[in-house]
Amino acid sequence: MELTTLSLPLLFLIFTAAAAVIWVAGIHLSKSVDTLSGRFHLGQALGGAILLAIVTNLPEIAITVSAALKGSLDLAIGNILGGIALQTVVLVLLDALVLGKKGALTYMASSMSLLLESLVLVMVLILVVIGHQLPASLSVFHISPASFAIVGVWVFSLILINKAGKGLPWKKTDEQQAPADDKKASSRDQKKNSGSTGKIIFVFLLCALFTLIAGVLLEASGDAIAQHFHLDGLIFGATVLALATSLPEISTGMAAIRLGDYQLAMSDILGGNAFLPVLFLLASAIAGKPALPQAHPSDLYLTGVAILLTLVYSIGLIFRSKKQYFRMGMDSLAVLLIYILSIAGLFFISG
Repeated sequence: MELTTLSLPLLFLIFTAAAAVIWVAGIHLSKSVDTLSGRFHLGQALGGAILLAIVTNLPEIAITVSAALKGSLDLAIGNILGGIALQTVVLVLLDALVLGKKGALTYMASSMSLLLESLVLVMVLILVVIGHQLPASLSVFHISPASFAIVGVWVFSLILINKAGKGLPWKKTDEQQAPADDKKASSRDQKKNSGSTGKIIFVFLLCALFTLIAGVLLEASGDAIAQHFHLDGLIFGATVLALATSLPEISTGMAAIRLGDYQLAMSDILGGNAFLPVLFLLASAIAGKPALPQAHPSDLYLTGVAILLTLVYSIGLIFRSKKQYFRMGMDSLAVLLIYILSIAGLFFISG
């Protein structure tokens, strides 16, 4: 969608309106997934890894399909990999601004399923790096073997997450438990029991549609604004545009935390990040050539940053420290600092 011919005030209006729609839709999506996860016994981690992860990434799916149809695989690759690092930083925002002094997010979430999700994400991102090293001539139906491996790992991870949610063959010796919010739990249970399942599914699908349309408009208007100001495409894509397309994750994450579903908030981000590389198979199939070998050094750089940030949160989930610095956990603070330094590194790559 080309909006470059529109005036700057109109572009800002479209951008703001699309962001507002995504924000409101995200709140209702989070509530719907919370209820559906309970009714279909998915568990918060699996609900976040499947339902929220896919729906909140609808803008990225639309952009990837559009770019692949035009043969612009570099845009599709940048769209897939560029947002993963920033979406991980969304957890910092949720930790500091939403949870605040209640406790560190990794302490409040306290789930081995989340640790499993983070490790699966690292596996998927490593496969991205491996896939880039394979020659474009090595393909099956114009698709890199690494893309098939990514899809296989993602699907198998859903089985593992579901199994982990039902119990793992080890005994927890740490008796510390995150403080429960009885009022929120009671309120959430009442909401889960209110409204028919059909109505909730309708709201979920309607909000998903609004998220898709608004996400495409957000990306198109944001790209046009960047061209108006002659902003560097790499820096803009990894920061402003990545933040714009991460609005669904921010909105749903904030809503989930306010509902007391800390696991759902983290699972949405980790699950969404693990799902995005699955789109390489779709992009390759549409474009008729392997996508991964077309990745630029900046894409691999951001992939490495995403791996590093994810592993920091993996450590946080293992140690579950209560300590906070500047209203956030030590892991979130480390992630924020690493991300700021990594964006500074992008200036050297783009230069």
